[in-house]
Amino acid sequence: EVQLVESGGGLVQPGGSLRLSCAASGFTFGSYDMSWVRQAPGKGPEWVSAINSGDGVTYYLESVKGRFTISRDNAKNTLYLQMNNLKHEDTAVYYCAKGWGVVVLNPDSWGQGTQVTVSS
Repeated sequence: EVQLVESGGGLVQPGGSLRLSCAASGFTFGSYDMSWVRQAPGKGPEWVSAINSGDGVTYYLESVKGRFTISRDNAKNTLYLQMNNLKHEDTAVYYCAKGWGVVVLNPDSWGQGTQVTVSS
C-alpha cells in the first residue's frame, strides 16, 4: 500500500546543485520519520539522511553534512533533499524510504529511485 515516487535527478557538473522530491502515499506521512538512501554502481545501499516526524530534527551522513539539506512538507506528503556542491562521489540512484534504521536499507522499502550523475 505504501507508495513512494522519487523525482528531480539529472546530470550535473561538480559543484552544481539538484533538488530531489519524494511524493508519498498510502500511509500517514506526517506521523513517520523519513530517510534518503542511495546506491552507487557496484556498491551496496548507503543511508544518506533522515528527518524526524515530530520535531523535524535532521541527521546526515558525514560526507554530505553541510552540502545536503533534508526537509519535508507534511501538507503535501512530500520529502525533499536539496543537494549543493555536488561531487563525483555523489553519483548514485537516490531513493526515499519510510522509517529509520536497518529497514530503510531494504530495497523492498524504496520507490523507483531517481538517478543523480555528477560529471565534468
